[in-house]
Amino acid sequence: MTEIDLPVAPLERALFVPAADALVVADVHLGRAADSNVDAPIDDGRDVRERLASLLGRTDPETVVVAGDLLHSFQRVPRGVRRDLEALAECVADAGADLRVTPGNHDTMLADVFDGETAADYRLADGETVVCHGHERPDKSASRYVIGHDHPALSVEGRKLPCFLYGPGVYEGADVIVCPCFTTLAAGATVNGMRARDFQSPLVTDADAFHPAVWDDSSEEVLWFPPLGECRRLL
Repeated sequence: MTEIDLPVAPLERALFVPAADALVVADVHLGRAADSNVDAPIDDGRDVRERLASLLGRTDPETVVVAGDLLHSFQRVPRGVRRDLEALAECVADAGADLRVTPGNHDTMLADVFDGETAADYRLADGETVVCHGHERPDKSASRYVIGHDHPALSVEGRKLPCFLYGPGVYEGADVIVCPCFTTLAAGATVNGMRARDFQSPLVTDADAFHPAVWDDSSEEVLWFPPLGECRRLL
C-alpha cells in the first residue's frame, strides 16, 4: 500500500472535501434499473437514497454536488425516476445541505425533472476545487478537479472493486480525482490495463500517473495503491 496525504477524504463511492464542507458523488444514474428491461429490477432509487443518507449522517456537509450523470436517460425519463429524484432532493434538504448538479452526458432530460441549481462546472467553497462530470474540458481553472464519467474499478486478486483515481498535476498542472460511480448497478471499467486513450475523459492525460484508491469496508479506511504504471506489474 501507498501513503497519500490529500485534503479530501475518499469514502464509500463518494468524496468528502472538508475545507469546502462538501460531499461529491458521481454517476448516480437514476433510472438505470427501470431502463434495463428486467421484470423485477432493483429499487435503485431507494438504494442510492439510503447510502447517501448514511454518508450525509457521517459528514454533515453544507453542500452535496453530483458530478454528472444524475440520470440514466437520453430520450425519455423512465417511470419512477421523477419520484426518486424528488425523494433524493428531499433527503439532501432534510440533512440541511444544498444540492448542486453538474450535468453529464446522460443528463439530456435533466431539465424536465430537476429545477434545482446546475452548472457545467461548479467551484467548491474552498476556492481550489472544481467539480464537473469530466466528459468535456472544464471552463473554470482550478488547483484540483473532481470528476466522474469513467466509472473506474480496480481488479485485485480476482475481485473487481470500485476505485478512486488520483492524478497529481496531470491536467494543465492541476490535480485530478476521478470518482467511482455511485450506482451499484454499473460494473465499472477495469483500469488495471487502461491507457490514457482508453479513458473517455479528456482530463485523464497520463493514466500511468494515477494512484488508485479502494474503500475497505472492514477497516473503514481507504487503501491507496501505487500509480497505475506500477500497479500493472503488481496486480
